[in-house]
Amino acid sequence: MLQTADDLGKLLLRVTIGVLMLMHGIPKVIGGIGFVKGLLASHGLPAFLGYFVYVGEVVAPILLLVGIYTRLGGLIVAINMVVAIALAHSNQIFSVTKNGAWALELQGLYLFGGLVIALIGAGRFSAGGKGGTLN
Repeated sequence: MLQTADDLGKLLLRVTIGVLMLMHGIPKVIGGIGFVKGLLASHGLPAFLGYFVYVGEVVAPILLLVGIYTRLGGLIVAINMVVAIALAHSNQIFSVTKNGAWALELQGLYLFGGLVIALIGAGRFSAGGKGGTLN
C-alpha cells in the first residue's frame, strides 16, 4: 500500500510538472523562439542556444509525462529553469510580490520540482516501469 502511494505521488508530480512546463513550450513551437534568441543576444550569448529551449520545455516534459529517462528529464527541466532565472528573472530573485509571495515562486516550482523528479525517478506507473531506464 505504501509503495503504491509513493508511485502515485511520483506519477502526480511528473504529470504536474510535465504538463505545466509543456504549456510553456507549445507556444514556442507554434510561434517561434525570437524572444529567447533576443534575450540570449542581449546577454552576449549566441542566439542559436535558444533552440535548447525546445529541449527544456518540450522534450523533457514529454519524457516526464511518458516516464522514460525521467531523471534526465527532471534534470533538464531544472537546468532550463536556472537559465531562465539567470537570463530573464535575475532581478527578481530576492523580490516579494505585493501579496507577500516570492516573485519567482512559479519558476521555483519548476526548478525544484525538476530536481525532485531527478532524485526520486518515475516510479512504477511509467513507460519505463519501476526499474526502467534512468527511472
